[in-house]
Amino acid sequence: MLLCRVSAVGLTLARWGRRSQRGGGLLLHRAVSFSSSRCVSSGEENGSAQGLYRDTVLLPRCDFPMKLTGQKLLDREVQIQKCGFADLYSWQRERKAKKEFCLHDGPPYANGDPHVGHALNKILKDIRNRFEILRGRQVHYIPGWDCHGLPIELKALGELGTSSLGPLQIRHKARAFAEGAIARQKAAFQRWGVVADWDQCYYTFDGVYEAAQLKVFQEITALAEAELEYNPEHVSRAVYTTFPLSTLPPNIASEAAGLESVSVLVWTTQPWTIPANQAVCFMPNAQYSLVKRADNSQVLLVATERTASMSALLGTELESVHTFTGSQLEGGICKHPTIPDKEVPLLPANHVTMGKGTGLVHTAPAHGMDDYSVASQFKLSVECMVDEDGKFTDLAGSELQNLSVMTEGTDKVISMLKECGALVKEEQCVHSYPYDWRTKQPVVIRPSKQWFINTASLKDKAKEALQKVRILPESARSSLLAMLDRRTYWCISRQRSWGVPIPVFYHKETGEALINKHTVSHVAQLFKEKGSDCWWELPVETLLPAEVKAGPVTDYVCGEDVLDIWFDSGASWAAVLEGTTDSRADAYVEGKDQIGGWFQSSLLTSVAVRNKAPYKSLVVHGFAVGEKGEKMSKSVGNVVDPDEVINGGKDPSRPAYGADVLRWWVAESNVFSEVQIGPSALNSARESIGKLRNTLKFLLGNLQGFDPRVQAVDPKEMHYIDQYMLHLLRDYSIKVTDAYSEFDAGRVIRILQAFMSRDLSSFYFSIIKDRLYCDPEDSLGRRSCQTVLEEILDGVTRSIAPILPHLAEEVFLHAPGHDGIRGDVIQERLGQKQLGVEETRIGGGGGGGVCHQDSFLSSIPGKNAAQYDLTVAIEPGLLFELMESLQEEPTSTSSQLVELMMVARVNLTSELPRDLPHDAVLSHGTFLINLEGGVIREDSAYSIAVVPTSASRCPRCRRYTADSADCPCPRCQGIISPPQTNH
Repeated sequence: MLLCRVSAVGLTLARWGRRSQRGGGLLLHRAVSFSSSRCVSSGEENGSAQGLYRDTVLLPRCDFPMKLTGQKLLDREVQIQKCGFADLYSWQRERKAKKEFCLHDGPPYANGDPHVGHALNKILKDIRNRFEILRGRQVHYIPGWDCHGLPIELKALGELGTSSLGPLQIRHKARAFAEGAIARQKAAFQRWGVVADWDQCYYTFDGVYEAAQLKVFQEITALAEAELEYNPEHVSRAVYTTFPLSTLPPNIASEAAGLESVSVLVWTTQPWTIPANQAVCFMPNAQYSLVKRADNSQVLLVATERTASMSALLGTELESVHTFTGSQLEGGICKHPTIPDKEVPLLPANHVTMGKGTGLVHTAPAHGMDDYSVASQFKLSVECMVDEDGKFTDLAGSELQNLSVMTEGTDKVISMLKECGALVKEEQCVHSYPYDWRTKQPVVIRPSKQWFINTASLKDKAKEALQKVRILPESARSSLLAMLDRRTYWCISRQRSWGVPIPVFYHKETGEALINKHTVSHVAQLFKEKGSDCWWELPVETLLPAEVKAGPVTDYVCGEDVLDIWFDSGASWAAVLEGTTDSRADAYVEGKDQIGGWFQSSLLTSVAVRNKAPYKSLVVHGFAVGEKGEKMSKSVGNVVDPDEVINGGKDPSRPAYGADVLRWWVAESNVFSEVQIGPSALNSARESIGKLRNTLKFLLGNLQGFDPRVQAVDPKEMHYIDQYMLHLLRDYSIKVTDAYSEFDAGRVIRILQAFMSRDLSSFYFSIIKDRLYCDPEDSLGRRSCQTVLEEILDGVTRSIAPILPHLAEEVFLHAPGHDGIRGDVIQERLGQKQLGVEETRIGGGGGGGVCHQDSFLSSIPGKNAAQYDLTVAIEPGLLFELMESLQEEPTSTSSQLVELMMVARVNLTSELPRDLPHDAVLSHGTFLINLEGGVIREDSAYSIAVVPTSASRCPRCRRYTADSADCPCPRCQGIISPPQTNH
């Protein structure tokens, strides 16, 4: 990397040696110190000459700061945002563009402060959006928020300290809570530099949004799994309990006739459901046995293949008395163990398994889907003895009433089983159990009247639609498909107050639901005009349309359920994407937790209504974690606050990094895995940006006074090395474009750093510095490299603008041709075409020269190339002609070939001279000429001889081209004292 240091004696430019990427040659350490001097006698001190030529050397001049830190950095970023970013989104929406790019923003949940996960997601999206604007597309990006749901409602109720409030009171408080969170999050997203129309966001509590959502609901009314996740480490108090057979199954009555009593042995991990038991189920095709306990003569009915396990569990032998198939158990009736006079049947069921338990399953239809299916088939009662707070109701009896079923309720049921002699064994069981995904608490399954979408009919269509969707990374596709397979039903109703009301009316007497396209359309229009609070504010006569002939309106009441928030956010495509290209987003970009969330709910609703996915591509990123890969936790103290990253913390060890460092961290990370953040990552990002600033400062400093509009050099007149640099720049731009298109900003940074280090600092800058500093200011050679430097500055600035918009804007404000007028790097630079370059000339002269440079430099390792003369011997042919285009004369100290080789002199000949000095260093090689796309090919041999130069070092340009050490070289003398013209 180029270092610039201003001192009392002038500017020193130094470059470290490194291994070249071209041919493996060593690019030597080279220091070029520019200072003033004059022709002096050998007796004068060297230092006395330093001031003489200072004003004749064109050193870099620029007020672009090398470093910005602390409050100056923060003030600069804020200033740039106010001046450069404010109108960018509206500007690009108004301009004409052939293509549109739509990135649909998944709504963050409006229940807390902005966190580093938000930063990862929003910045990743913004990088892609800014890239698409730069490539000339019209970007559609509407930020949004998910505003409903239980967590927000609970926080609102918690602040009020009471639950005895009406729906409207709860809704008003919940809305205010959500609006506060939205304001904080929005301010943070803007500070991170995210480009959007921040006055036109979407909110799921907005009336227009709710109306669009109800339109989707209307389309699939004829057709929501609760917000659950499964904890595989849940511990339950499992019990084995007996249900005495009061009526033997007719098909085994004769075999059991001599037995005193027989009890069915069942196993359950949820003892609290025993009071709700309505049946005991068996597997029709399995084998069952009557077994007698050796320790107490008790006769039990168990599955034959579970007998050995039961014997080990009970610690006694179990003697098989009779064995028969499950189907023979039909007609048997058991006594309920804790409820006197209650009898329950033995029933066949296919959900019974033999992996655990006894092969006979206690069935409580009110507390499980399999159990409910059995009840539906055999017309069993579905008695729910548990209220919404998870406590037993009076239906469970006075002993259990008001007890929490998961704690003291379970204790009491087990105690009751023990008292009546039905408890055979209790054990701890670790198993998978449903938990609420937000509160991380176990849930109680209980029946209620719900609205469901039967996703079984949608899954095949959804899978077919996913086949047309591009997914990054591709490995996420299997997870999406697996999640779809596991979802049979989607319960879309919730018994809460804060949400979008389901527009259904119920008959007061019959309870029959009234909902159709007329009712939903009417209510949707009211929501659009007044907001969904009107469901509670307006009388039913207003809510129920008159054209619905269903009897007197006063016979109906409004339903009290709200829509599931996944339906809420999953219908966002209907509210946001209408009017875009084919009403689909080019991309959805969210964390991997949305595989079973927003990605899926959006897919199902869109497929149900439109038979297509709402997105063309899905980008699934990982989570932000601590520096060692650990999950962030406030208790551990490793939470990284993005506001503190930008503005600094109270602790001096937590400096203000600014928004661009946060954005670089996002860009540099492998977002498709867990993304680590901490001091090391942030410091590394800051250092990388600092190095980038150095290079940008070098470019800006050497472009002062250059106006590309009038002083740019046509490519055909440029030096070959300048043309070759444009070729490398174009190759860089292509690679960067490809990486951005793949959402791979990390690859962009790697390409950028390689280009800066290898192609610029170690290669091009080293070669052109003499021409740039010491040639006449308006010479063709100097203007040639300035034209290229301006192109490099422009290309690099635009390539970093999506990642580092603040730095890019700052560079633009200092760039040539800007004239101090405020503008935006994207607006002003968009559409500017890079200089066209003839590939044949580049690949020939420039490429051949680079090959020779590597060969030459590798032949004199550890020495200063500037102190040597170089002889290049090539037989007549294409390669010789190409080298002649770099140096027309047989010998020169100022040709393009001399500049490329960074030597004192180059001799170009067809064969090496025979009188080479004994200390000459020789090397040989070949170069493949490939012109006109391979039509012209030639493998040419060459030889190189390196000898120490006899010339002296020029006191002005520091090259070994002077006749004596006390006078400038001929080139410098001509610049210092140009020939006088006679008038």
